[in-house]
Amino acid sequence: MEFRSLGNTDIKVSLLCLGTMTFGEQNTEAEAHQQLDRAMDAGINFIDTAEMYPVPPKAQTQGRTESHVGSWLKKRGGRDKLVLASKVTGPGDDFRHLRDGNVHLNRRNIEQAIDDSLRRLQTDYLDLYQLHWPDRPTNFFGRLGYEHVERESVPIEETLEVLNDLVKAGKVRHVGVSNETPWGVMRYLQAADRLDLPRVVSIQNPYNLLNRTFEIGLAEIAHREQVGLLAYSPLAFGVLSGKYLGGKKPAGARLTLFERFTRYNNPEGEAAAQAYVDLAHQHGLDPAQMALAYVNSRPFLTANIIGATTLDQLETNLGSADLALTQEVLDGIEAIHRRQPNPCP
Repeated sequence: MEFRSLGNTDIKVSLLCLGTMTFGEQNTEAEAHQQLDRAMDAGINFIDTAEMYPVPPKAQTQGRTESHVGSWLKKRGGRDKLVLASKVTGPGDDFRHLRDGNVHLNRRNIEQAIDDSLRRLQTDYLDLYQLHWPDRPTNFFGRLGYEHVERESVPIEETLEVLNDLVKAGKVRHVGVSNETPWGVMRYLQAADRLDLPRVVSIQNPYNLLNRTFEIGLAEIAHREQVGLLAYSPLAFGVLSGKYLGGKKPAGARLTLFERFTRYNNPEGEAAAQAYVDLAHQHGLDPAQMALAYVNSRPFLTANIIGATTLDQLETNLGSADLALTQEVLDGIEAIHRRQPNPCP
């Protein structure tokens, strides 16, 4: 397993990070523990979760993912050998069940969120604490066409001040952002430099063969400012495995169970996914492994967040760490991308 630096810190994280958002919904606690065991045995030292998980978010299950990770940590031990990341929820209509429905990236919310996450995870600290999405209205979760909306939101400086206090208290080692824009990342970095506050060390955004919008603006920031990408949805909700092509709806699969996940479900995306799957088969590759290996190869990447609902899926994902794509395959990927660039942003 390859290891890369987390931003400008001395922390080394595995190229593959285990995502956990299915734990507590599609995966039982026992299955979650099995996945965690297998991932660690394969060399992964990086676990990513969030207070809002599992997905889809709802009051009855909120926090269950962190609880499953916490019960595993208590049983297995070795906390000091792991890099544990979680996220605090931003504002949104789907989160009326959190903190009386008044969810923002302010002191009251962040302080309660971190304490609740640490309790569920059964640990004293997080190695990385991320802002799940911006407090301000802007483009994220596939929204295109920026429209400026004047709405009262928590200033970036105020959010960083709270995170600074968490670092001083020893509850958090480093901070990151998620679903952010180039403007947002630079404002966080400027505020940190100007006010001597914690510097953002990572950005967790979507990145996959159907959505390479990170390359526009954010990739340069990742290189120049050492704010590397933690890529989520590297298989585009499993679409790039090919299992949904031709209208298939596999039993128990996320897009079969939950109609709300439509980000990678459109004719252009399906056509591009078919082309990538065909390319993989032409070269004797597993489509999912090819898609993951492409993400792994990006120079602006810190870690690729893989997720699975079965051990067989996890095993396939783990195999991508050992797959180096040939130039012929890479050229084929670029040819498809030129024909159908970012069909599912």
